[in-house]
Amino acid sequence: MQAYLTHTPFFDYDDAGIQQFSDKLIEVGMSDIEKAVVLYYAVRDDIAYNPYVFDPAPNAFKASECLEQGQSYCIPKAILLGALCRLNGIPARLGLADVRNHLSSPALIEWLQSDVFVMHGYIEMYLSGQWVKATPAFDAKLCQRMGVVPLEFNGLEDSIFHEHNGEGDRHMEYLTEHGTFEDVPYEKIVASVAQAYPHLKDNFKARQHHSLQQES
Repeated sequence: MQAYLTHTPFFDYDDAGIQQFSDKLIEVGMSDIEKAVVLYYAVRDDIAYNPYVFDPAPNAFKASECLEQGQSYCIPKAILLGALCRLNGIPARLGLADVRNHLSSPALIEWLQSDVFVMHGYIEMYLSGQWVKATPAFDAKLCQRMGVVPLEFNGLEDSIFHEHNGEGDRHMEYLTEHGTFEDVPYEKIVASVAQAYPHLKDNFKARQHHSLQQES
């Protein structure tokens, strides 16, 4: 279980910003479930969901980078939640799956040229003797605009995307589970995204080159 409590270059909860963010949320005497629930809602709603900010640079997958930017997509948001859990003594691991979003915006489908999202990220937390899934991707404001009920989390039951929206239309369908990981499988994620959306590959390469130049 120690592997799911360790900080890594991606689950970088030794970052001062993450520690300060946690300190504002966590109170003395909270149970692990209470901590997990508070952290879930903070990541879900304080970090806006934006699928267009995908960046293949390693730094873009860090929990601290997600927090600093204040917006991201499912994987970095899940990593941030996992880092906050680990910081507070709650074992956490990253889960990945391919999903089909039946309510995607036309603009997003046009950009991806698909309604299938590969490498959708969620987090699993070890609470009360069991692994519990949580998906902090869609913030409440976005859900309101989409007509979707925000995904709730109580720390006791799995919380993944609803099958239907408020009007009964199909919403999110899980297609392929890729398993869970004690650290971020960076190369697997980037390769899968490039393979699924080859028309974006050159754009990904350009952004990665630019990001690596900035880091050096």
